[in-house]
Amino acid sequence: MDCAENCFSKSHFLFKHLTDSELDLIISHKDDGLHKRGSVLYNEGNRIKGIYCINSGIIKLFKTGVDGKEQILRFASAGEIIGYRSVLSSELACTTSEVINESTSCYVPGEIVIELIKNNGDFALELMQMTCRELGEANSYITDIAQKTAKERLAEILIHLKNEFGVDENDVLKISLTREELANIVGTATESIIRMLSEFKQEKLLEIKGRNIKILDFSSLNNISNSFF
Repeated sequence: MDCAENCFSKSHFLFKHLTDSELDLIISHKDDGLHKRGSVLYNEGNRIKGIYCINSGIIKLFKTGVDGKEQILRFASAGEIIGYRSVLSSELACTTSEVINESTSCYVPGEIVIELIKNNGDFALELMQMTCRELGEANSYITDIAQKTAKERLAEILIHLKNEFGVDENDVLKISLTREELANIVGTATESIIRMLSEFKQEKLLEIKGRNIKILDFSSLNNISNSFF
């Protein structure tokens, strides 16, 4: 399935507001891309000249601290839009986007997006609501970092990954992350993540084989996370 069928269709939450002629405009200007694991779509501090609609795969969005350590803020998967904040604000990118599962995307020039915003109120409103949702998620993330222990945050992240990306036929999380990447989401040292995963495994909450993680006791993990999943 290409981006014209996936992202730029009447079923997409954002592009459903476009008329047929507006859809034709955006499709005629899009640029398809295939990205291997480790590829970077854009870097923090650079100017982004368009938006990316993710068609398949998983992208991590992160900021880099003064010590060079990554802080993963969120993941983007099929159907999600990234890069639009910089296009709307005309500011430099505040995050880096890096592929963690082979991905395909469509790139749309910023001037096309701005033209659609000016001419289609429903499209503009949906884009504004999407921005507000992301802001709300960022506020929740900051609260978690400030108020929860690393163990609570790890449990919450594992539940979130299952809810967002699902599991395969063996009930293993479909998203595969390194220990360092998990540490960069939770906001702690890699050594701490290794220790906590080992504790969860000993308590029979998880089954772990390399980077593959299977949640065995969702209820207990949820209790540890102090969440409302």
